[in-house]
Order: sequence, then C-alpha cells, then structure tokens
Amino acid sequence: MAVKIGIHGGQQDIEMDELRRMWRFADSSGFDFISLWDHFYEAPPIDGDSPVFEAIAGMAALAAETENARIGCHVLCVTYRNPGLLANSIMTIDHISHGRVEVGLGAGWQVPEHMAYGYPFDSPKARSDRLEEGIEALRMLFTEDVSNYSGNYYQLKDAKLYPRPVQERIPIVVGGRGERRTLPTAARLADGWNVPYATVDEFTRLNAILDERCTIEGRDPATLNRSVNLHMRMGTTAAQAAQIEQERGATDGAVVGTAQQAIDAIKAYEEAGASRVSIAIRPPIEWDALQAFVEEVMPAVQ
Repeated sequence: MAVKIGIHGGQQDIEMDELRRMWRFADSSGFDFISLWDHFYEAPPIDGDSPVFEAIAGMAALAAETENARIGCHVLCVTYRNPGLLANSIMTIDHISHGRVEVGLGAGWQVPEHMAYGYPFDSPKARSDRLEEGIEALRMLFTEDVSNYSGNYYQLKDAKLYPRPVQERIPIVVGGRGERRTLPTAARLADGWNVPYATVDEFTRLNAILDERCTIEGRDPATLNRSVNLHMRMGTTAAQAAQIEQERGATDGAVVGTAQQAIDAIKAYEEAGASRVSIAIRPPIEWDALQAFVEEVMPAVQ
C-alpha cells in the first residue's frame, strides 16, 4: 500500500479564514489527513504574544469544513483536558465529521503555557504515567457502555458517553520520540505512533525500537501505524528551490528543494516504515508551492 500524505497546519499567526481555505484545499486535493496542534502559546516558545487558536474548537471547525480527509490533532496534551471532557469533545467531532476523527495524545512539553494557565508540569515519569492513564480512560469511554477507572491521576465512576462515537474504534496515536516511556506506551496501548521532524536515520532507528517493544508486548508490529511530520519548504522553480535550500541549510526532517527532492524524501521515509507522511505548513502559506506539491509530488508517491 502506498504511503498516505497528510498536511499539518498549526493554527498560529494565521487568520481563521485562511486556515479554513487551506483545509478545504487539502480536503479536495487528495490529502489523507488534516491536523492541527495543541498549543495556547506559540511554538517554539517566544513570549506568548503570538495569536494561536485552540485545538478542540479548531478540530470541530475542521470537521465541518471537510468531507473526505481524516482529521485530528497530532498531539493533544494530556494535561490540558480531563479524559471525560476529551472523550465528549472527540465523540462530538466524530459525529460532525461522520466518523473521520483520530486522537493524537502526548505527555506535554510546552512549559510556559502550563505555568501560565495553572496546568501541572510534573516530572517526565509523572507526565508519562498520566499519559498512560489518560489513554486507558479514554479508550474505556470510547468502547464501554459504562466506565469505571481508578488511577492516580484520573478516575471514572459509572461514566457514560452518549451518543456513542460513529467509529467502532477511534484511533489513538501516541506522539513523541521518548525511548524509555513513549515508545513502550505506543506499543502497549495505541493504534499508531507519530514523530515530528525526525531524520530518516532517526526514524529508522526509533521504528526498530518500536518493533522490539511490540514483540515484548506480544503484539504484531504491523498492527501499529507509523507516521512522521516533515517541515515543508518546496520551491516551484529550480532557482527558488536552490535559494530555499541555501536559506534553510540542513534539510533534516524536512521536504525542501525541488519536487523531485520532495518525492525522494517521502519515499525514503516510506521505505523506513512510515505509513503516513504529513507536511507541516507554517504561515504565510506558500500557495504556489502547495499546488505544485499536489500536482507533482503526490501522484508520484501515491
């Protein structure tokens, strides 16, 4: 099966109408997946003054604007929403989208927004423990008629989620590159794993570790989907592509240069085990380059 192509657009420094335009374009152009990110402050952190739209409300708008692509947020931060609230939000978006939503979930890393809004930013172990409990509670709410869960961080008591989600099993994807906890958590509890901006070599190495963890868990590694996000800076002419390469320097974790270079990069990740590659768009959107990607790159890799 050919690699699937997604588009990842952070809802930062952009007008909502422009973001909606990109969603509609992606949905009608054959992208398999359209995603947002989960931040209240700009990423990477600066001073908190950049405009950023919230992820769950954005996902609901994304669901209403599109008809074909699967939708989601690559990594919702587990500390920002109680699993009961998150389950209700995702169930609602699943209905708006007629069964196209996916849940990315991670332990969180953006310290300034945690501190600003009073969210706990604990040790890596505590955040990893919280992530595992959040996944278990969320899965229970999605699949059980009545849920009871007793953890150190989350509790459910005769909890119900009605109406039931459209999808029989809403995919849960763990995001991150942590070898001691994130990858084992993905192998044990998730439907998929996503890593941002990894080189091909790093992706290959982490993928092999993930295979080993699946074997330890008694799981067929082929049942765990693997995806990667890549920065997108592709030129529409050879001269522009050369200029972009010169400006950017190293091209690790990125689709940079000509259309053929983009094709080669995506195929390299596919050979390394990626079932989906998502190009990450930062504003201002380079519409000509995005159109060229759709017309020249996507047919060659799909």
